[in-house]
Amino acid sequence: FFCCAGKRRPPSLSRLIFNMKLVTSHEDLIHDVQMDFYGRRLATCSSDRTVKIFESPDGYHHQQTAQLVGHNGPVWQVVWAHPKFGSILASCSYDRQVIVWKELARNNWVHIYQHRGHDGSGADAWLTLVTRCNVVKRLSTHLTVNAVAWSPHELGLRLACGSSDETISVLSFRGNEWEVTKFKAHKTGCNAVSWAPAVSTHGPDNANAIADRRLASGGCDNLIKIWRCTGDGQWVPELILPARHTDWVRDVAWSPMPKLVDSVVATCSQDKKVVVWTLPKMAGEQCQYKEIIFSAPVWRVSWSITGTILAISSGDDVVSLWKQTSSGDWESLGHVDDGVSAVSSKH
Repeated sequence: FFCCAGKRRPPSLSRLIFNMKLVTSHEDLIHDVQMDFYGRRLATCSSDRTVKIFESPDGYHHQQTAQLVGHNGPVWQVVWAHPKFGSILASCSYDRQVIVWKELARNNWVHIYQHRGHDGSGADAWLTLVTRCNVVKRLSTHLTVNAVAWSPHELGLRLACGSSDETISVLSFRGNEWEVTKFKAHKTGCNAVSWAPAVSTHGPDNANAIADRRLASGGCDNLIKIWRCTGDGQWVPELILPARHTDWVRDVAWSPMPKLVDSVVATCSQDKKVVVWTLPKMAGEQCQYKEIIFSAPVWRVSWSITGTILAISSGDDVVSLWKQTSSGDWESLGHVDDGVSAVSSKH
């Protein structure tokens, strides 16, 4: 959606050109927008309980091709599966449900699986939403599934779901059936999940190589945790990152670039801070991290496909792009809003 003005890299905090605006006709707040693998389709979800699909043959002009109805509450997030599995989309909602949708024929979408395994047994918390008509809504978050993320396609068709019932569930499609593994993750609730890129533990030349299954999660306990799936299919905590956040962790994004040397994870929080972590290579080593301080709570972080540019959206309606310098610091490549949101980058 964004491009830099001019042919050369713009200076720090320069303005970016916004290429396109899309009228979705949603009747309430839009919570998530996701493009498919090829960048031709767009999925949106909203507090109006619907998911909408838009298609663009040229990348600029989008037309709505489908509206998916099945949730009984605000839909928080949507995510596309890898196209090797077909046209598959997952959504999660305040109604405690995760729905997996599939396009059986052109623009004919059906739900092929509904996961209702999150019982909302965590402690009550409250989320305040302000609608486009400035009507304030207060929703109890103890019943909600907050986040969904598909695994790398090398790991098969697997979906991680983070919930306010303090658990993460992993849905795995095997032999025409869905298997569910559920484990306790964060006290008071899990807000975000992200898969590590698929990197073989035995090297690319080994015929029996098995890619590690690892997850990063962030929660209402202000913590980020790294999880690993054992050989018998159980998820165990591998690492709890240092407590650099002082409020709810809103999003977690593992850099998609497989790096045999470094694993990089970005996190953001209600505390107006983004932390970019370099995970330790060996047991006993310390995490390295850089912090980027903002003037408003930070809601989402997202990597470019190469894992070199980080997009950050904050509560003051600013989206900014960041890149690491040769010295290891993070500099802004530009932002959409005229106002300057990011004020510093530090250890």
